[in-house]
Amino acid sequence: MTPANIVLMAKLAELDIIAITDHNSTGNVRAAVKASELCDGPVVIPGMELETQENVHIVLLFPTVEDAEAAGKFVEECRFKIANRTDIYGRQLIVDEHDEITGEYSDLLVVNTEIGVYDAVNVAKKYNGIAFPAHIDRPSNGILEILGNIDSFMGFSTVEISPLAPEKLVDEYKLRGYNIVRDSDAHNLADIGENNDAVLELDEVNVTCLIDALR
Repeated sequence: MTPANIVLMAKLAELDIIAITDHNSTGNVRAAVKASELCDGPVVIPGMELETQENVHIVLLFPTVEDAEAAGKFVEECRFKIANRTDIYGRQLIVDEHDEITGEYSDLLVVNTEIGVYDAVNVAKKYNGIAFPAHIDRPSNGILEILGNIDSFMGFSTVEISPLAPEKLVDEYKLRGYNIVRDSDAHNLADIGENNDAVLELDEVNVTCLIDALR
């Protein structure tokens, strides 16, 4: 999964908009945006998948690369520092739009941070973005399994529900007034665009309109 390959696969899947949400990092966001510009690919939303201190995964989306990178620096300061075991987790590379290596994270990215679930929305707002809980139906890092519920004090207006989750759960959160995101949550190239029939009507196909719709 490299920025250029992700963008090209998304283009083949005829997706209009994709989000780049690496775990606790925005190091490859700029490369993905540039790669998409080079191949006239889909709109790329700069983002991150934040792991909170409760081990809940939260999606953060930002209007610009600069906002995302500023948020990434903040999250890096809040991330617990554990050396990456490359023999177990592999290398954590930073690349450019041509997938040429420009850097590498030495600390493991898939760890929790000092940021709590109740702080996530304010962290996103600080950098002009939005936050919503990821794959709420999943037992691993899902907010319902870990905390049991989503309450109004968390400040979320949107939730992400896995494509294969029961429709009963989707209906429940629609009735509670949440926007529903259902995406492929791809962790490998073959999954990009799979199990994804999500359609969101926007005035224009751009990052600002999408964020405003989910906000």
